[in-house]
Amino acid sequence: MKDQYGRKIDYLRISITDRCNLRCTYCMPEEGIVCIGHDQILRYEEIITICRAMAQKGFKHLKITGGEPLVRRGAAGLIRQLKAISGIETVTLTTNGILLEAMIQDLADAGIDGINVSLDTLDAKIYARITRGGNLNQVLAGLKAVLRYPQITLKVNCVLSGEDWEENAISVAELAKDLPIHVRFIEHMPIGPEPNKEVTRQDLVKEVLERAYGTAVLSERPMGYGPSVYYRFEGFSGKIGFISAVSHKFCSECNRVRLTADGRLRLCLQSKESVDLKAVLRGNHPERLGKIIEQAVYRKPREHHFEEQSIETTGMSQIGG
Repeated sequence: MKDQYGRKIDYLRISITDRCNLRCTYCMPEEGIVCIGHDQILRYEEIITICRAMAQKGFKHLKITGGEPLVRRGAAGLIRQLKAISGIETVTLTTNGILLEAMIQDLADAGIDGINVSLDTLDAKIYARITRGGNLNQVLAGLKAVLRYPQITLKVNCVLSGEDWEENAISVAELAKDLPIHVRFIEHMPIGPEPNKEVTRQDLVKEVLERAYGTAVLSERPMGYGPSVYYRFEGFSGKIGFISAVSHKFCSECNRVRLTADGRLRLCLQSKESVDLKAVLRGNHPERLGKIIEQAVYRKPREHHFEEQSIETTGMSQIGG
């Protein structure tokens, strides 16, 4: 499916819950969180119906997100059903990793293609501060558990911040040196409780890593179906990637839309423009679903405007990380 600017849109990020077992400082406020009522969350059968309609329109890749998707009961079963949809080529998952060790067998049995784990530091004290109480050892155990399944692509997503960001960059990148893990550094976007947080730019991170590990060679082979740019370092088992929506705007190549936990098809991460697909399904008009999706995707905005202002203050847990 193509939008009005000729971009091929074939990637859907699906938030299956706005709930999370952590309270990361850049994602959620510490208190006062109002969660969506259970009756307003999309049922799994509704998600499957939407994804079938999307697949018929040319969507090939699905990413399950939250909140923290693994806190919702039956997530692995949903993944199994999504994998069975004709036309869907990959189903992947983004998680904070806390529940990963306990659930990896079910996820592997469901046929998950890839898992992205959010991990901003390997310092247990800093991790506990950023996540407001998270246990780093649980995440590391989850990474180790996934590595037992070589058919699952494993990536680590890292958002750098604070005075110690250089040390964190070097230590997290070393996961890719010793293990078949691909580490991606993601620039903080002006969304959520810290919209004015300083951005640790891609060029600065790359410079720090080259001082530590030698010359970074741009990888000509893409990995996955998203906006990451990957580099190879000599002697590394995995690759180092960058997702830099602020300093290296990639909107001209954007291929994705988002489905929020309450059923809104969101056309751009920053824009509030969305279409209520849940209302279409629950209004007994499922026959209109495909046409409504097609019309919505066609209207996808040309680009974000993070460089001008933050027009969205909702936390990422509500948008769908």
